[in-house]
Amino acid sequence: MEERIQKILARMGVASRRKAEDLIAEGRVTVNGKTAALGMKADPQRDHIKVSGKLLVRPEPKVYYLFNKPREVVTSLSDPAGRTTVKDFLKGIRYRVFPVGRLDYDSEGLLLLTNDGDFAQALLHPSKEVPKIYQVKVKGTVAQEKIEKLRSGVRLEDGMTAPARVKRISMQKAAESNSWIEVTLHEGRKRQVRRMLEKVGHPVIKLKRVGIGGLRLGDLKPGEIRPLTRDELERIIKETVP
Repeated sequence: MEERIQKILARMGVASRRKAEDLIAEGRVTVNGKTAALGMKADPQRDHIKVSGKLLVRPEPKVYYLFNKPREVVTSLSDPAGRTTVKDFLKGIRYRVFPVGRLDYDSEGLLLLTNDGDFAQALLHPSKEVPKIYQVKVKGTVAQEKIEKLRSGVRLEDGMTAPARVKRISMQKAAESNSWIEVTLHEGRKRQVRRMLEKVGHPVIKLKRVGIGGLRLGDLKPGEIRPLTRDELERIIKETVP
């Protein structure tokens, strides 16, 4: 059955659908020896589809992993500057997986890895409003009025943020003058948590994502990866599929 080239690439785990469109636009995809164009359709069972000269083979099984990304790791499979990337932690993974979304270089915590492009696109789509939970250590003591401001929305250079759930959590030592708070967002702007807290005068010292939707990081150690359980996968799919 024919379907759009970018959908085939996403389903076969080559890349997310958006990245697949970029590969097509760059002329790196061919169908039966001819350069593919956006909107073109093909039958993966009948047509010979190549990406950067490599023939696509039978689709791999769809896999889903939970990764505790350490600090100072790039959320990518390569880095021109030679920094440590997610790929450096994938030696035990048989399949070609990619990160779902991003987590800042200086941040740590829960990151999903998969070869299912449709799943990744659905999870990241703004209309799904999948909550992401962060535990954040900030400079100083956050007053209640600042908490309320974060909850109602902060005006950043790219517009007002949507309402967020914010609460204090008790993780600091008695003599420590800094604060820990938990922030739950339904948006996915670049470095959003850091920018919000800088805006209210409390720069981030440490940021850790501990949840995405119904998934939790739990006791997974930094650098460790494990497959999602059946229950976890069903839970997150319910949050992304209409």
